[in-house]
Amino acid sequence: MDTGEQLYETEATGWQRGLYDDIKHTFRAPIVNWIFRTTMANYPDFLRYAWGQLKPLYTTRAFARFSTDYRDAALSPVESSGDAADSSASGSSIPIYRREDLGVAPAEYRELRGQLATFDVVAPRLAVLFEVTDRALHDEPVGTEPDENYAATAPPPAWLDRDRGRSPTMIAAGEVPDNLGGVVESIEDFHGLSGTLPSIYRCLCQWPAYLDRAWADLEPVVRSEGFEAACEGARERTEAFAAATPYRPRLDPDSLDEVGFDDAAIEDLQELFERFNRGAVETVIPALPVYAATLDASGCRELR
Repeated sequence: MDTGEQLYETEATGWQRGLYDDIKHTFRAPIVNWIFRTTMANYPDFLRYAWGQLKPLYTTRAFARFSTDYRDAALSPVESSGDAADSSASGSSIPIYRREDLGVAPAEYRELRGQLATFDVVAPRLAVLFEVTDRALHDEPVGTEPDENYAATAPPPAWLDRDRGRSPTMIAAGEVPDNLGGVVESIEDFHGLSGTLPSIYRCLCQWPAYLDRAWADLEPVVRSEGFEAACEGARERTEAFAAATPYRPRLDPDSLDEVGFDDAAIEDLQELFERFNRGAVETVIPALPVYAATLDASGCRELR
């Protein structure tokens, strides 16, 4: 698989454009994430088939509840860790920056908040995507303890996370501003990255003053036991949701073989989703709600 190949929204037509629009509608966010774009470019028929298997997971009240629980799991241990260089007025270890703190124009501040809100929305959705798809592709258990409560199959509340983000923009790969070189090296070191910045950081590089200050304040936080607990809690909730879902996507090798995918394609897809379900993503995704919280752009954290 050539992970450098992507089918962008502006290039998608026909059913591919329709699928992208459905992903955005289902995810409730104005973004088609990289994992979808590169899978579409390499294995479009697989993505069409897989999305039909995966979409039901996101259309229940149980998922809506999981998404708020995931956000709270990522934030609560960090807020009480006491390791920030500049704690907020509320006493939280996550600082909250007003526009004047960053020295950006009002329109730029509004855009930054909106884009961070989008990443906050997609964080739990990506966590489920990677966990469930990785398990299913390797014929590992999904839906082994299906939830039998009303929320398991009931529709999600229409208002949750709807229309609260802005479409993210990003710097091109390799175009890190000179004054952020040291910051990016520190970020890569923390997440265990090897020269490829995730979308969140390519987005934040557009606001050097914000990223420079936020990383200086948050680095001690994310290197603390509080953030370790946040990552552990987020993963535990994701694994619990994967076990409790009443829907079991048929993405195992035998099922894929039955619908026409050969061994080479299956191995490519297994490798891709395993790589994205382990490693750097285990700290990158839980960090998304933390960044949103610095601009008071976090979403709902409880749904009962």
